[in-house]
Amino acid sequence: MEINRRIAFYVIAIAAVLTYGTVGTYVLGREGDFNVNTMSLSSAIYFTIVTISTVGYGDIVPVTAIGRAFVIILIISGLSIFLSAITVLSGEFLSSRVEKLYSGTNSVDRKRMDSHIVLIGYDSTNALVAQRLKSQRRNFVIITGDKPTADALRKKGYPAFVEDYTSRSELEKFRLEKATDILIDLRDPSKTVYVVLVVRKLAKNVRISVVASNAEAETHLSDLEVDNIINPVTIAADMLTKTLDRDQDETRGSKD
Repeated sequence: MEINRRIAFYVIAIAAVLTYGTVGTYVLGREGDFNVNTMSLSSAIYFTIVTISTVGYGDIVPVTAIGRAFVIILIISGLSIFLSAITVLSGEFLSSRVEKLYSGTNSVDRKRMDSHIVLIGYDSTNALVAQRLKSQRRNFVIITGDKPTADALRKKGYPAFVEDYTSRSELEKFRLEKATDILIDLRDPSKTVYVVLVVRKLAKNVRISVVASNAEAETHLSDLEVDNIINPVTIAADMLTKTLDRDQDETRGSKD
């Protein structure tokens, strides 16, 4: 609707400029303000179009001050209208095409935004999780703030998106309330805490798991409404400790 109005406006404006140029050239030409003996209507139309298009063959030229002033106004108004029309209408056309393309892509993406797994951040843990989810053909999305990372993932067939995951409005696009699980894996502890707060407001009943980069981050996260706190270092240490304890028990048993 907006494009149609703009088109109508510029069609009227262009018609007005052509009318002004044709009528003015015809009248002034008949008065002797141009270097022609008799100005015909076809010659007036020809001169107007040639002048506005800045071709200027020079076969018809103004010879008086009034004629020159008229031509100056014709050139300025004609160029302004035509350039504005081309710029605005082409911009509107491209914008509408991009919007339609985006809407189509968005509608396809929204189909997968139901009973899906959301990976926020793409550090080492989420990288491994994404690899396994892809091999299992699970419904999941990856949200990262790094465009090169997202581009590389998309080339490999991963559903990766570049968004500001600290923005509530950006995260709302991914319908977190419809997700089954949300896994947050960011290196920055302070940013992790902030994202957890935003995500919990958007997905009150969804299971949230967070990767803690260190013990301090794990402590801060324990005060939040998080279902699972994963500290890879702690997990590795516990596994190694259990292994060492088991080996020690086996050694003692053999001695006994």
